[in-house]
Amino acid sequence: MLITLISISVISACKKSEPAPAVTPTPTPVAATRDELTKDSIFLYAKELYYWNTSLPTYEAFKPRSYSSNETELYAITQFSLNPATGKPYEYVNGSTSPKYSFFDYGTTGKTASLKADINGSETDYGFSVLYNTTTDLRVKYVYPNSPASQQGLSRGCKITAVNSQANLTYSSSNVTFLNSALFGTNSSVTVTFTDLAGVSKTVTVNRATYTLNPILYTNVYTVGTKKVGYIVFNSYTNNANAAISTAFANFASQGATEVIVDLRYNGGGYVSTATQIINILGPAAQTGNTMYTSYYNAYLQGLTTAQRKASILAKQPITDDAGKLQPFKGGVNDTYATYADLNYSSTSADNIEKFAKSGALNLSRVYFIVTNATASASELTINSLKPVMDVKLIGTTTYGKPVGFFPIKIDKVDMYIPEFETKNQTGTGGYYAGLTVDKEAFEDLTKAWGDESETLLSYALLYAKTGSFVTTAAKTSSLSAQSTTMPTRLSVAELNLVSETLDQNSFKGMVKEPRKKF
Repeated sequence: MLITLISISVISACKKSEPAPAVTPTPTPVAATRDELTKDSIFLYAKELYYWNTSLPTYEAFKPRSYSSNETELYAITQFSLNPATGKPYEYVNGSTSPKYSFFDYGTTGKTASLKADINGSETDYGFSVLYNTTTDLRVKYVYPNSPASQQGLSRGCKITAVNSQANLTYSSSNVTFLNSALFGTNSSVTVTFTDLAGVSKTVTVNRATYTLNPILYTNVYTVGTKKVGYIVFNSYTNNANAAISTAFANFASQGATEVIVDLRYNGGGYVSTATQIINILGPAAQTGNTMYTSYYNAYLQGLTTAQRKASILAKQPITDDAGKLQPFKGGVNDTYATYADLNYSSTSADNIEKFAKSGALNLSRVYFIVTNATASASELTINSLKPVMDVKLIGTTTYGKPVGFFPIKIDKVDMYIPEFETKNQTGTGGYYAGLTVDKEAFEDLTKAWGDESETLLSYALLYAKTGSFVTTAAKTSSLSAQSTTMPTRLSVAELNLVSETLDQNSFKGMVKEPRKKF
């Protein structure tokens, strides 16, 4: 259990002494550095909390201290559990030495920027991202309102013709690397030459700055025949947008919308609580009181005994209140404040069964989701939870595939995020590790502004709302074909997915669950 080892100097490694999981044999105590103790803790936390923990070897066999860095150790931990559907690890990514789901947050680097921006509502960067429409056509794919890029006139659809005076931006691995460094590196500014949607060329310098992130990029209500159809581009499940979300959907209801298009094409997830809010707004009132989704933890956590709770490393992970303060809790594991060891991880516990509670005035006959490979986690939870209870149509390409979520594990100066639970909807459907498949496969048109009815993905949703089918007339088919299938220089799906991942360093893919239990 490594209790003896950890207690030697765990104040340095984990701030307080941390008992190891009962499932780990006790090694021979030896002198250790702070870095070595951190590596010990990374393994021991995973051994107890990782969703696929039963596949992990013993401490002695794994040898945490033998790894050159925290990252190489984490990657090794995540490659033991094989998905029987593929024969490869659940967290395997072709050509990558980083796990598909797990990562560290150091507070200033790495995934931290995306974590803080995409789910905590504040960011310090340029506020935009780009993607290739074709191999020779680089476009702005989104700009956050009130960001530095927005203030310089950049918007979705603008054609980028030069970055930091480099005009040759034709798709290549070297140019993708260059763009990644220029747009998501540490520079304080970037100079961009672009042609806007009116055909006007401009050169601007965008300075890095802090701004409040608004994940709602666009809303509109369309008249489609006799119907009203709401449309919202929602880019992240932040914790600061609850009021804005309610207002946007209330506006759809006030205009008589009976169908809604939710554009999640770049939405990598965020807070489970925000996903639950949106599900309750979109879902039917008749489902109130029924199961929305259930969270499943590993067998060890689900069966924790009183003795195991007291020995659990979760006893050192406090559950804070809305103000970030400790919750006093007499009678709990440490008899002082509430911790994650005081929670019930059983799948039959009310704590892990989310129920529908209809909110807002929308009464929808159908909801459309626009999705891509960048659509992940809390976005997929939203879709999967609604599928059994209403008519749901997916348009775009197969989603990322992340039915698992996490809460942060604090180890010394780092937060570790590893899958700790999986969600399944009311019919027990989950496990979409290969992504959610679409009803209509199509590729986006980056030359169009948000809300343009001729943009390929939006046009298919509006077409279905009008005709009840994705089958187009001859004229419409010609138009859509020109946008999505006849461009010889279009990137392949694999290339698009790779570039999208690389050129969107501020896109957080995750599902963060914070216990709402009050002690």
